Amino acid sequence: MVSDRFKTIRKNWDLYLLIAPVIAYFLIFHYAPMYGVQIAFKDFIAVKGIDGSPWVGLKHFERFFNSFYAWRLIRNTLGISLYQLAISFPVPIVFALLLNEVRSHKFKRFLQTVTYAPHFLSTVVMVGLILVFLSPRNGMVNLAISALGGEPVYFMTEAGWFKTVYVFSDVWQNVGWASIIYLAALAGIDPQLYEAAVMDGASKFKRIIHITIPCLMPTAIILLILNFGHVMSVGFEKVFLMQNNLNIEASEVISTYVYKNGLVGSQYSFSSAIGLFNSVINFTLLIVVNSISRRISQTSLW
Repeated sequence: MVSDRFKTIRKNWDLYLLIAPVIAYFLIFHYAPMYGVQIAFKDFIAVKGIDGSPWVGLKHFERFFNSFYAWRLIRNTLGISLYQLAISFPVPIVFALLLNEVRSHKFKRFLQTVTYAPHFLSTVVMVGLILVFLSPRNGMVNLAISALGGEPVYFMTEAGWFKTVYVFSDVWQNVGWASIIYLAALAGIDPQLYEAAVMDGASKFKRIIHITIPCLMPTAIILLILNFGHVMSVGFEKVFLMQNNLNIEASEVISTYVYKNGLVGSQYSFSSAIGLFNSVINFTLLIVVNSISRRISQTSLW
């Protein structure tokens, strides 16, 4: 058995050599650093190193859950993630379905270019554009509100607006790019299915409902499962750049709190405990959602 395996490896050595850099990347940058996770259960002292630091058990986890900020951080993180999932996930699917029905190739390429372009803007530039567009004095949005007889809205200083601004700016930036994988799935649908439906007298709407969407569902389910694996991982950069003292009640999430306590405050063990809790929740959600999907739709990651 073992000899046969070695023979297979020797026979296909060039393929294994091709994949070796990828395996090395994950081993070095994703698995090796997991050794440091143990500082979440220690009082880490830099001069003593990880092994020399004393064990304290669940002290840092208890400190986090007993703190005033814990549940607000969890609520904000889940609130933004679920809001983003509810809006940002279906929009690329709808956009791909609509784009797939466009028959003018020039107009289709124009739409793709316009919607793909924001994805390539850096987070700093994107947040700068958001601040310009939503400026209460000269912002495009508030000028439109004033023209319609309304009062300017201070979007970036009102905590109640933070989640909406974050989510819909994400839709604007990523809807085109996220639709690529759905367009690829649509391109793989057998044209004979549509031809048979036309012969049976099915309208375009019925063809979308009974052919296009069912063929698209496996791809959508896989991406949904993967998205649930990041529910507790709201992007740090954008939140941090949009954050200020007036909206911090709604904008402070786990990733920004870990940054402020871990890197700025040098509380490495405490921030590691919070990060580990965050990762465990994400991993658990991934397992649960994958299991539910496998039972209901027969589509899963494994």
